[in-house]
Order: sequence, then structure tokens, then C-alpha cells
Amino acid sequence: MISIQNISKSYGAKQVLNIENLEIPKGETFGLVGNNGAGKTTLFSVLLDLIEASTGFISIDGIKVNESEAWKTKVSAFIDDTFLIGYLTPEEYFYFIGELRGQNKNAVDEFLKQFSDFFNGEILNAKKYIRDLSKGNMKKVGIVGALIGTPEIIVLDEPFANLDPSTQIKLKNLIRDWSKNLDSTFLISSHDLAHTTEVCERIVVINKGELVRDIQTSPETLRDLEQYFADQVSLIENLVLSNTFI
Repeated sequence: MISIQNISKSYGAKQVLNIENLEIPKGETFGLVGNNGAGKTTLFSVLLDLIEASTGFISIDGIKVNESEAWKTKVSAFIDDTFLIGYLTPEEYFYFIGELRGQNKNAVDEFLKQFSDFFNGEILNAKKYIRDLSKGNMKKVGIVGALIGTPEIIVLDEPFANLDPSTQIKLKNLIRDWSKNLDSTFLISSHDLAHTTEVCERIVVINKGELVRDIQTSPETLRDLEQYFADQVSLIENLVLSNTFI
């Protein structure tokens, strides 16, 4: 269980996050959507103890993330390219992550076999450093690296970005299968409403750092989300027009 209590984050006088209460149960595939600057990555960064909250706390199975490191054995994440090590090959990176999570090389090699279709022959034995891979292939390395050791909680920020359509479909199938068969909790932040509604059981919308919608996914969810963001665009346009004629 992930519990978020009275979390806020401010930079000077500017508040970028303010969530009173949010709980994510074990095994849930949780989607976080919002416009640029809404606070999605900030929330994940506080969750992973990459930045310090201004107020409140986040706990994982009762362990406050800013007071103990015991939760780190349960959680894995891929937020962006800074989580990678560019001067390593993908194999070296996977072995490094495996060692951190108690997996030897043979165990990692065996684990990676299930991703041959996802890798599409472009990752393993390519004789390239991670820094020389395309953005899409770097994303593949980061996502699979986050799965090594079968963590209980997997945090992915914009996992569908930079992937071609075929790989996006493969990733959605991977997330569904992983969640169903291993009872893993996925936290997925994305700008792509269609992909998010396809794979997530629950979607939270944040706007200007605040939780504005909490939705159990249904056949109507995508339409409802599109309407919400369309209404936000109309609201801004009307505000601009009003200010123009003042």
C-alpha cells in the first residue's frame, strides 16, 4: 500500500504540488495524467525520495520514504535517461541492476529471454553503448531494467514516449501480463490518454499540483478525460479573450 498524506512541494512562493490524501493499494495499475507542469513528475520524485516534500509524507507499507531506506527493496523505477548509465552496454547495465537486486548473471540472462520480442533484436548483442542507442531503445533498456528482480512496485514516467506503435502495443501487453500474473503495482505517468486508459485500472488527474479527478477505468473513461482537457482548453481561451477586451 502506498499512502500519500498532505504532500506539498513549493519552490519559493510557487507551490507545484498539493495533495491531501491518496492511497494506492497493492496490485493496482495506477495512471497519473495531467498537462506539462501539472506535478506528475514532482509527485513521483517525492515518492522515490529524489526530492524532499515541503509538507506531509509518503509511506510504502507503513514505511515513510524520507525516514528509512527499507522500502527501496520493494520499489523500482524508470523516470528518464538519467536513470541509465550511458557508458555501459545494455548487457552491462542489466547485470549491474541485477547485482543491486541480488540477481547473478545467469539469472539476469534467463530473465531477459522473455523480452526478446520487445527488444526486437536491437538491444542485446548490438555492441553499442546505451548512449549510442536511439531514444526508443534507451526507453526499452530503462523499462526492462526496472523489472529486474521482480519488484513489488514499478514506477514509470512517460513509458510510451519515443516508442514506435508496435512497441507501444507490446509494452501495454507486458504491463497487463506483469500486473495480472505477478500482482505488481504499476504507477504510470503519461500524456497519452488512450494508452493510459487501456492499461490502468484507475486514473488520477492532477492540475496545477492538485488532484482534480480520481476515476476507476471504464469504457467511458477516455471520452470523459478528453472532454475534461477540452474544457480546460476552452476555459483558458475564454479567459484570454476576456482579458483582451478589458
